Amino acid sequence: MDSDLLQVRHIVQEAIGTLSVSRDGAQICETLRTIKSYLGGTENPPSMKEKDEFTRNHFTTFLQCLISNLSLDWLEQFQSDEDKELWDCFFLEGPADQTFMVLLDTIISTAPSFRLNKVVDVLEQFLQRAGLSALMWEVCKQQTQAGPSVLQEAILNKVACLPDHLGNKLQGENRPVFFPQNYFPLLGVEMVQVLERISDSLRGGLDCSISFVSQVLGKVCMHGRQKEILNVLVSHLTDRTQSDCIWQRICWRLVESVPDRWVEPVVCGFVQAAAGPAVLSRLLGNLVVKSKKAQFVMTQKMLLLQYSYPTMVLQNLLGYLALDNMRRLLLIKVLKELLETWGSSTAVKHSPVEQQLYISKAILICLSHLKEAEILNDRQELLTVMMEGMKCHLDSNLPKIRHIGMVVAECVSARIMSEGPALKFQYEEDDEIRDLKTLLIQRPEQIPDSDSQSIGNSRPAMTPGTIPKPSVKQQPGASEGLDQGDDSELDSDDDLVPYDMSEDKELKKTKAPTYIRDCIEVLTGPEDPDKYEATMSTLETLIRRNVAAAREVSVELAKVLLHLDEKSYIEGFVGLRQGALVAIAVTDPTPVAKFLTSEFYSLNYSLRQRMDILDVLARAAQELSQPFSPKAKQLPSLKQPSIQILSSNSSSPDWQKVVDERIRSKTRRFAKGQSQAKPPSAPNRFGPVAGHFFFPLLRNFDRPLTTFDLLGDDHLVLARLTHTLAILMYFAVNTVVASAMGKALLEFVWTLRFHADTYVRQGLLSSVSSTLLSVPAECLLEDMTEELLETQAWLADVAEKDPDGDCRSLALQNLLLMENLKKKTLET
Repeated sequence: MDSDLLQVRHIVQEAIGTLSVSRDGAQICETLRTIKSYLGGTENPPSMKEKDEFTRNHFTTFLQCLISNLSLDWLEQFQSDEDKELWDCFFLEGPADQTFMVLLDTIISTAPSFRLNKVVDVLEQFLQRAGLSALMWEVCKQQTQAGPSVLQEAILNKVACLPDHLGNKLQGENRPVFFPQNYFPLLGVEMVQVLERISDSLRGGLDCSISFVSQVLGKVCMHGRQKEILNVLVSHLTDRTQSDCIWQRICWRLVESVPDRWVEPVVCGFVQAAAGPAVLSRLLGNLVVKSKKAQFVMTQKMLLLQYSYPTMVLQNLLGYLALDNMRRLLLIKVLKELLETWGSSTAVKHSPVEQQLYISKAILICLSHLKEAEILNDRQELLTVMMEGMKCHLDSNLPKIRHIGMVVAECVSARIMSEGPALKFQYEEDDEIRDLKTLLIQRPEQIPDSDSQSIGNSRPAMTPGTIPKPSVKQQPGASEGLDQGDDSELDSDDDLVPYDMSEDKELKKTKAPTYIRDCIEVLTGPEDPDKYEATMSTLETLIRRNVAAAREVSVELAKVLLHLDEKSYIEGFVGLRQGALVAIAVTDPTPVAKFLTSEFYSLNYSLRQRMDILDVLARAAQELSQPFSPKAKQLPSLKQPSIQILSSNSSSPDWQKVVDERIRSKTRRFAKGQSQAKPPSAPNRFGPVAGHFFFPLLRNFDRPLTTFDLLGDDHLVLARLTHTLAILMYFAVNTVVASAMGKALLEFVWTLRFHADTYVRQGLLSSVSSTLLSVPAECLLEDMTEELLETQAWLADVAEKDPDGDCRSLALQNLLLMENLKKKTLET
C-alpha cells in the first residue's frame, strides 16, 4: 500500500483515539481541524489521492466516532461558537450519502437523549442545506462508474421512508420538516436540482446516470406520496420542457428508468398532475409505446379496471394517446375494448353505476379524437358492438343505466353513421347527461397541431363582400318615424289594456257524468273522446264524494280502469286513471285489494298493468296509513311524513329519508322557543286491511306463468314487487299484523338474497329496513332471532362485497339499525 495512504489511515486512527479519551478542548479542536483538511477548505490541502482515501474508507468510521463521543460534557470543551460549528461541518460538508446514512442509522438506534436531539438537529440542517440533492448527485455519479450496490439500495429505502422513521422515533416531538406533507415537496425540489446538474453535465459532453432519481421517484410514489412529490416536480418539468429538447429527453429518461414494479403509481401520478394532454405528451414522450407495463396501466388499468379518476384525467390520458401517430393506433384499440366492455351484459349487471358512467365518458372522449377515416375502417365492428351494448343498457332496471345507454348510443351512432338518420331517444336531460354530451366536443388544447392548421386553413377568407351585415331588430313603433304617409295618422292600438283571462276556463262540449254508474257506462261503451275526457277528469272526485255508491261497484270499476287502454288525447291520462284506482282502493280497501292482488298473478296482463297494480297498492297504503280527521284541516302548518312511491318514471325510493324520518320521530330533542303543536291522532286505517294488501303478493312469486316469470326475464317487475312490499311493510307500523308481515318478508328476502339484478337487491335491502323500523323490537328479538342472525351475516357480506354503492350503503344502514335495536333492548 502507498505510504501516503498508510499515513491517512494512521492519522485517522490517532484522531479517533484522541477524541475518545481526551477532555482537553484545545486538543480536540486541533484534532478536528487536522481531519477537516481532508474535506478541503484549508491553506495546505492534502493530495487528491489522500482525500479519496479518506472519504472512501475512513469518513463513515470517523463520523461514527464523533457521534459515539457526543455528550453534553464533551461539547462543553469547545470554548467558542466557531469551535462548536467545527463538529457540525463534518456532517454538512462531507460526502452526503455517507453522512445521511450515519445520521439516520444513529436516530433509529439511539434512545431519547441529548445525543438523539443533537443528531436530529444536524439532520434538519442537512435537509435545509440541500443535502438531499447532494446525496442523489453523489449516487448518480457513482452509478456512472459502477452498477447499483447494497449501499445505494439502503440509501433509497432511507430517503423514501425518512418521515416514517422520524415519526416512529420522535412521535409527538417530531419536527415539521420531517412531516410527509413538508418532506416530499422538499424532495421534489431537490430532485429538480439534481436534474439541473444532469442537464449541465450533458451540455458539457459528460455522461451521467439518472436511474437513482427514477428509483427515488418510483419508491416514493409506490408508498402513496405521488401527489405531494409530483405536484412540485411536474410543475417544474412543465416549464423546463416547453422549449428545451434536452430537458424533454431528461424527463423521458426519468420516467422510462423507473423500475417496472413502480411504473403504475408514477404514470398515474403524471397523468393526474399534468395540466393537459399536450403537457403530458411533452413529459412522457412515447412511453406508452416503449414500455409494456406503462401501456397496460394506461390502456387497461386506468380505463377498464379503475373508475375513481375525474373526467379531466380521462381527457389527459386519451388526449395524450391522440397527439402522436404512433400512439393513435392504441387509441383505436382502446375504443374497441371500451365498447366491448360497455356492451357486455355481464359487466352491465355486475359493475357499479359509477364504473358504467366512467367507461361511457371514456368512449365519448375517444370518439372526439378519432377522424372520419379512422372510424371508416372499423365502422361495422363498432356499430355491432354499440347495438349489443345499447340492448344491454336498455334491459337494465336502473333508470340511470338506461339513460347512459341512450346517450352513448346516440353519440356513437351519430359519429359512426354521420350521413344516415340520427338515432334519438326520449329522456329527461340533467346535468350529468349534458356533461356526457359535451365530451364529444374536443377542447382546443387537445387538437393536434396538424389538425389545428388544417382547421385554420379551411376557414374562408373574409372579404368586404363576404362580411355579414349586422341585423337590426326593429323596435315596436319604429316604423312610425320612418313612414310619413297617411298611415302615420291612424289611431294606434298600443294604449288599449288587454283583458285578464288568467281565470278563464275552457268550455267543455260534453257535460261530465254525475253518477259513478254513468262513468262506468261511458268507459265500457263506444269510445267518445269528449265523453272519455270529461269522465276521467271527474271520476276521482265522484268516488271520494259518493263513498256508499263507490263501494257498490268498487270491484267492477277497478276492473274497468285496470283494463282501460291509454288515451293519448287525454292530457295526464295515466295520472287520472291511477288517481281513480287509488281512490276506489281507499274507499273500499278489502275487496279491491283482493281483486288487485289476485289479478297480479293472473294470465293475459301486460307488465305495465302488473306494475300499475303495485303502484296503486302502494299509494293506497300510504293514504290509508295517514291520519284522517276533520280537525287536521285546522293545522295547515303540519306536514305529514311522506314516502316516495314508485311510479313509471321513478327508481328506487329514498330509503335514507325514510329512516331519517323514523329516527327523528323517535329521538328526544330539547328545543328552545315556541313548542310545536302535536299532529292529530287517529287510528291507522291501513292496519285492519294490511294483510289483504301484503300476503297475496308473496303467494306465487316463484311460480312462472306462460307470459310472466318473476324469477326469469321479468326481473323489472320483481324489483318493483320488492320495493312495493317494503312500502307496505313500512306503512304497517304499529299494527297487529306487522310481526307476521315482517317474518314473511324476511323469509322472502332470504330466498332472493343472491339475485343478480341490482334493482332487486336494493328492494330486498329496503324491505329489511322497513321490517326493522315497523316491527316492535321485542317481537324481532324473540320471534325472529334466527332470521335476524342470518340476515345480519348477509348484510355484512353485502356491505363489504356488493359492487353497487347504494346496496352497500343500505346494508350498512341496516346493520346500524340492528345494533341500535340491541342497545335499546339491553337498556330496557
